Amino acid sequence: MFLLPLPAAGRVVVRRLGVNRVWGRGFAAADMTKGLVLGIYNKEKEDDVPQFTSAGENFDKLVSGKLREVLNISGPPLKAGKTRTFYGLHEDFPSVVVVGLGRKTAGIDEQENWHEGKENIRAAVAVREKGCKVQGACLLLLTKAGCRQIQDLEISSVEVDPCGDAQAAAEGAVLGLYEYDDLKQKKKVVVSAKLHGSGDQEAWQKGVLFASGQNLARHLMETPANEMTPTRFAEIIEKNLKSASSKTEVHVRPKSWIEEQEMGSFLSVAKGSDEPPVFLEIHYRGSPNAGEAPLVFVGKGITFDSGGISIKASANMDLMRADMGGAATICSAIVSAAKLNLPINIVGLAPLCENMPSGKANKPGDVVKARNGKTIQIDNTDAEGRLILADALCYAHTFNPKVIINAATLTGAMDIALGSGATGVFTNSSWLWNRLFEASIETGDRVWRMPLFEHYTRQVVDCQLADVNNIGKYRSAGACTAAAFLKEFVTHPKWAHLDIAGVMTNKDEVPYLRKGMTGRPTRTLIEFLLHFSQDSA
Repeated sequence: MFLLPLPAAGRVVVRRLGVNRVWGRGFAAADMTKGLVLGIYNKEKEDDVPQFTSAGENFDKLVSGKLREVLNISGPPLKAGKTRTFYGLHEDFPSVVVVGLGRKTAGIDEQENWHEGKENIRAAVAVREKGCKVQGACLLLLTKAGCRQIQDLEISSVEVDPCGDAQAAAEGAVLGLYEYDDLKQKKKVVVSAKLHGSGDQEAWQKGVLFASGQNLARHLMETPANEMTPTRFAEIIEKNLKSASSKTEVHVRPKSWIEEQEMGSFLSVAKGSDEPPVFLEIHYRGSPNAGEAPLVFVGKGITFDSGGISIKASANMDLMRADMGGAATICSAIVSAAKLNLPINIVGLAPLCENMPSGKANKPGDVVKARNGKTIQIDNTDAEGRLILADALCYAHTFNPKVIINAATLTGAMDIALGSGATGVFTNSSWLWNRLFEASIETGDRVWRMPLFEHYTRQVVDCQLADVNNIGKYRSAGACTAAAFLKEFVTHPKWAHLDIAGVMTNKDEVPYLRKGMTGRPTRTLIEFLLHFSQDSA
């Protein structure tokens, strides 16, 4: 017996396959105890029959072809991400949901710059709520029917079919189920996603690890600024890193150390707040050669950005709790690298402070001195991220690194330029760009190369009072002039600046992420580190 998708009226008379019974929403809510979600691919040719996943084929055989029969009469073939729900096909699974997975042969899309097949799986497996439907991919064994309603129904376990790519399936499941509710009295049940069957457990666990790394960054970014202070941020990363591997070391540098390092640019931002600054320095020593040069990741760590004296508009200022997204993503990537036991050395640097207006705060027109001796004219106190990064980038060179990569929610101009479609990458190395780009194709968390022309450098070094100005001479190309500013504090030939301002939040653009802070591009950074370690082996 089966039930086609419930109409608005909520009652359907079923007279098919020898069944004559009236079911309504009450039956679905009260009697269904298990659900099954199966995937089906698009037709490759017009005359083809849509093909189920292997799990779907097995279930269809189990019910003597009834699944395909009811699917055929219920409407046109399912497109990628579309679903239909049926009931009563099998006594063990009263609820069966079929979801479209797109083309089975989908691979790298050179126009979209990602692997279409992997993205389809992530989007489909990330069960998401749309009314009373279930949305997911391939096979989910649920203890009650529902999508993210699983959590509302206090269901704690979901089994997921690998859909031909267990890592992508795991990423979709773990990312899709995450929701920040730490400060709510009523919390949703934590749902653990598990691989169904005896498939590729190694790939599944890798996907769980990648997604968990991104979720750590999401947690750090989403937490309110009065909770996620510089000190608290450092404590969370220290705890996570030390539990990930014994090959780690953490230094939580206080204000006195920052002063000893003569990081005047960083201190100028921090002095406006009563919250003490922290310079977080983390080490992962995975290489068998202890003296091997590390990769250095640097992340902007403004735990709240009011704009300072050049204060921001009040609308959406609350989102500036995530202005430490650069620090969150680079630290989470290093924690994940430690869990993967990668055979490389990595250093993470995160200057952490607030940017607040006060009698001690930076004023437009002030001049400060960075660690490398360059003086900076501060014409806009809301361009503070580059000020704290300047000192951190100078310090990064002391480790004689193989590569320097910094990430920062740096400019609103980057959001205007690329929106949430991709992270903007400014780099002086095509070698480094190619590796970041290749990593992003695998993860679906895309990057796009932006220019580091001398054209933009001239706009920040043409400065009346100091060596360099913290904003460009003209209003245009704000993301490019910000990158040009950072370049003044870099001498390393393999450096990349990732402006992640546009990918900081998700409304509905990425189907496997809920609304809120994204933790992007953590998985791309992890994938980059994985590829780098393999190339170095």
